[in-house]
Amino acid sequence: MTATLNKPSPARAPQTRLGDNAPFTMTIGGRAVSSPMLLTLVDPATGEAFAQAPDAAAEQLSSAVAAARDAQPGWSARSMDERRAMLGAIAGALMAHGEELAALLTREQGKPLARAVEEVQLSAYWCAETARLDLPVETITDDTGSRVTLERLPLGVVGAIVPWNFPIAMAIFKIAPALLAGNTVVVKPSPFTPLTLLKLGERLRGVLPDGVLNVVSGGNGLGPWMTEHPGIDKISFTGATATGREVMAAAAPTLKRLTLELGGNDAAIVLDDIDVEAVAPLLFWGAFANSAQFCLAIKRLYVHDAVYDRLAAALVRIAADTPMGPGTREGVLLGPIQNQAQHDRLRVMLEDCRARAQRFLCGGKLPEGPGFFFPVTIVDNPPETSAVVQREAFGPLLPMLRFSDLDDAVRRANGTPFGLGASVWSGDPERALAVARRLQAGTVWVNEIHTIAPHKPMAGHKQSGIGVEFGVDGLREFTQARLISMRKAPAGSPPVSPETAGAAPSSAATGA
Repeated sequence: MTATLNKPSPARAPQTRLGDNAPFTMTIGGRAVSSPMLLTLVDPATGEAFAQAPDAAAEQLSSAVAAARDAQPGWSARSMDERRAMLGAIAGALMAHGEELAALLTREQGKPLARAVEEVQLSAYWCAETARLDLPVETITDDTGSRVTLERLPLGVVGAIVPWNFPIAMAIFKIAPALLAGNTVVVKPSPFTPLTLLKLGERLRGVLPDGVLNVVSGGNGLGPWMTEHPGIDKISFTGATATGREVMAAAAPTLKRLTLELGGNDAAIVLDDIDVEAVAPLLFWGAFANSAQFCLAIKRLYVHDAVYDRLAAALVRIAADTPMGPGTREGVLLGPIQNQAQHDRLRVMLEDCRARAQRFLCGGKLPEGPGFFFPVTIVDNPPETSAVVQREAFGPLLPMLRFSDLDDAVRRANGTPFGLGASVWSGDPERALAVARRLQAGTVWVNEIHTIAPHKPMAGHKQSGIGVEFGVDGLREFTQARLISMRKAPAGSPPVSPETAGAAPSSAATGA
C-alpha cells in the first residue's frame, strides 16, 4: 500500500466532538505532568482562543530526558518482535481514539474533519507498516579464518521536533522508526498544534512502558533546549530551512546525530503532450492539498506554451468548485492557514505580486470575516526573479510559469537552493522519465505525485535536508554501526593459512 497526501475524497466528515474540558497534560515517564505556565491555542477558523496547553520549563524537559534514558536500556533489550508489537499497539490506540484525535486536529490545525480522520488513519497505517522493516546483522566476511559482521545499535534518546501542518503524521514518521530501532523518544509538538499529540501521549500511558515515549509541549524556548540538551543523542526535525540551520548549530557542541527535513520550492514540469483534463486535478491537489501547507507541495508550476492556457482554465475551474471554510463545515475541502504569522507572510507575498502588477488567474483577494483564510491564488507567469517564484509560499499562492524550451525549464526548475521534491508530467512516460533524471531533487514523481510509503526512502537535496526518512535507509538513521571483526582461531594461535591471515601486522597496528 502507498499513502498519498494529495487529492482528498468527497467523503462525508464524521460527526465528532471534542469531549470534556479536562486540562491537557504532558506525558513524562508515563505520568501526567502539568505546568504553571500555559500556551494559549487559537482556532485558525475563527482566530479565537479555545484551549490551553502546558508550556514546559527546562527542568521538565530534563525530567523527560531522564525518564527516556532510564527506560532505554530495557526497551532496547526487548526483541525486535516485541518492539514491533508495541508499534502495533500504537496503531491500535490511534484507531481506537481516531474520532477524538481527529476532532482535536481539526480544531487546532484547521484542516477539514474528513482530512483529519485520514491523517490519523495514515498514522496508524505508518506504525503498522514501519513495524515490518528490519535491521538484520550484515555478514561481510565468513570464511575459515574470520567472521566480520556489521550490527546496528540504537543511539539512545531521540528528540523529535514536529511541525504544525501534519501534527500527528509527522510525529509518527519519527516515533515509529526511532522506537523500532530501540531508542526512546522525547517528542515536542509545535506550540501552534500541541493538543492532538498531548492527547495521544495520554492515551498511550500504560500501553507503552513508562518513559519510552514522552510528550513535552512548550513555546519558542523548548526546541533550543532540546537541541542543546546533553542527554539527547539525536534530533529529528521537520521545519523551515532557516530553523534547520539553527538546530544544526545548537546540536554541534554535543555532536548530536541529525535528520533534518527542511523546506522545499518544488517544481512541476508539464510537457506539451499531456491530457489537460486528466492531469489538471492531480496538479491542483498536488499544489493545494492541506491548503498548500506542506513542504512537498508544488510551489512552481512550469507549463509548456502549447497547453498553458487550457491548463490554466482547467485549474481555475477546479478552484471555483473547491469549497474553503471551517474544517467542521460539511463539504469543505480546504481549511484556513494554520496561524496568524504564516497568514501574514502570505499576505506580504500577495501584496508584492500586486505591487509588481502581476496578474492573478484566480484568487488574489483576502476574504473578509474571521479566521486565517487565504483563497486559492494562481499568479499568471510572473518573472522568474519574483518573490512568489523564488520563495516558498507554504500556502495556496502558486506561480504558473510558461516555457517553450525544455532545457530552459529544467534550468529554471533546478535554479534554487532547495531540492526536496519535483514532478514531471507527459503523455509519454519514457520522455518524462528522461526529464526526471535531470532534476535536482530527492524525490521526483513521474505522472503521479505525493505517493509516499513507509518502505520508500525520502531525502532532500541541497538545503532541503540532511539524512533520510522512511524505509530501511530511514530506519538506519536511528542507529549507529558496530563492526565485529573476529578471528576464529584461539588468541595467540598461528594463522590458519596465509590467505586467511593476511599480511603480517605492521608496527603501527601492533602498537610497537
